Amino acid sequence: MLRIKEDLLSDMIEQDGRDEFHSASNTNTIDVRACYKPSERIWFRGVRSSKFRHVYGVPAKREKCYDNVKITKNAHDSQFCAVNPKFLAIVTEVAGGGAFLVLPLDSTGRLDFNANRVTGHTGPVLDIKWNPFNDNMIASCSDDCTIKLWHIPDGGLSRNLTEWLVELQGHKRRVAYIEWHPVAENILFSAGFDHLIIVWDINSGEAVSIIDRHSDVIYSMSLNRDGSLLATTCKDKKLRVFEPRSGIVVSEGVCHAGTKASKVVFLGGSGRLLTTGFSRHSDRQYAVWSQHDLSSPLTCETIDSSSGVVFPYYDHDTNMIYLAGKGDGNIRYYEVVNETPWIHFLSQFISGNPQRGLGVMPKRGILTSQCEVFRFFKLHATRGMCEPISMIVPRKSDQFQEDLYPDTVSTTPALTAKDWVNGMNSPPHLISLKTGGSITTHKPRSHKQNQGPAATDLNTKKKFAFLSTETVPDYRPVELHDMSEKSQKTSSNLTTKFHQLQQNFGSVTTQKNILTSPLSDNKTLSTVEPLNESDLRMAYVHQGDELRLLRRQLANSQLRVKELEEQVLKLQNQ
Repeated sequence: MLRIKEDLLSDMIEQDGRDEFHSASNTNTIDVRACYKPSERIWFRGVRSSKFRHVYGVPAKREKCYDNVKITKNAHDSQFCAVNPKFLAIVTEVAGGGAFLVLPLDSTGRLDFNANRVTGHTGPVLDIKWNPFNDNMIASCSDDCTIKLWHIPDGGLSRNLTEWLVELQGHKRRVAYIEWHPVAENILFSAGFDHLIIVWDINSGEAVSIIDRHSDVIYSMSLNRDGSLLATTCKDKKLRVFEPRSGIVVSEGVCHAGTKASKVVFLGGSGRLLTTGFSRHSDRQYAVWSQHDLSSPLTCETIDSSSGVVFPYYDHDTNMIYLAGKGDGNIRYYEVVNETPWIHFLSQFISGNPQRGLGVMPKRGILTSQCEVFRFFKLHATRGMCEPISMIVPRKSDQFQEDLYPDTVSTTPALTAKDWVNGMNSPPHLISLKTGGSITTHKPRSHKQNQGPAATDLNTKKKFAFLSTETVPDYRPVELHDMSEKSQKTSSNLTTKFHQLQQNFGSVTTQKNILTSPLSDNKTLSTVEPLNESDLRMAYVHQGDELRLLRRQLANSQLRVKELEEQVLKLQNQ
């Protein structure tokens, strides 16, 4: 009986459904409630085609590494390593002062413990960078609040180098980071713990611009492809983009919410930036931003939950970006695209040895015959070794791969320092890696040494020239000697200085009559009454009033400059 009832109920339900369908079809309406379509196209999550999808890392063999290097143990967030096609520079641990090691690139193997170093700083060295237009010049910044430039001879150091080319002094606290301008020659950027960024012209040794818009410690800075914009991250959790010559803030926004250090890098000339940092829960993140709008990121993704600061390295030629964490053993790499999601994960190089820092070889120094697209120089955190790591695209052909190696940045600057300071911008000069691969520069030293052998040689030559001059004796009696030439010059100089002083204080002093009395046929004596105490006091008061007036004018001009900057920002926001 129960089965019969269930069959009857099911038949009734089916009949009711048929009746509802026929009634709906008769009124020209169709029930589409079960046919939901997506409002937008779902992004394809399969395997995307890319010529860099199979890039892999190859560590160098033991005999091609640099062993027995006493790498610094400083906790500063820097790379402590810089490399170019000629030299490898590594910051080393020393008992007092600061030093870094400079080795020719082919000096691999075990290093001599007493190898020659650059030892001119009085505090620990915090950052080093090679000049992109002169492979023999390196800049270093230190805990002693100075930046120094050094010239390294082609064969390497034959002794400890203590004489610098240029010393830049202007920061009030230690200098944390330095960056060379990518296009203009002899322009250097420095960021200090005094919350200042100073733009230097190293030819004159003077500051071109001082950017004082940070309220806390600066974590990193990066320049775009032509050096017309400067991006910084700060401890106040803000990401800023500046016009570096004027110091005007182009855009500003809140970066990562975590308290640890965040880093920034321009994604070439695409108009976008990538930052790495920490979330509120200490998860490591990366975010992509538009340089014109920093109010919110274009995308933000979590990497992992480790504690090391992540450093980004962008390759403009292949549009790949590498993320390497301090204290990690792996290097993740991604491909940058011009559409959502803006960045695609490719793979990672995994190693069991944690890294303290990474140096990057310029594109003109890589091996195109092995399809190498990037090369790191990894400083091991647990042992004194620097290990080269090559990122290679697997291809069987030995021919030059034009799609992997477009024209890259050359060693010729596109602008002089004066042109850039005057407001000119220019893209970098490019060279072909097929004809100009592994190119190095051999520029002569272009700066005068402050305390070097050249100055010593010049002084020695002057001394020998003075000693070799013949002395002419005067055998006349003393009473027949006229006033000597030296005494005449001394007396004339004293008279001239006295007249200059009198002219300077002429407005507050009393002009006295010059008494002239004939002594002989052609000799006169001129006497001038000296200034008294009251006249000098009046001159001092007058100069004090002028100084106070100038101070007021300077303060008013600074207020006016700030008002104009605020007006410019309001107009830009509108």
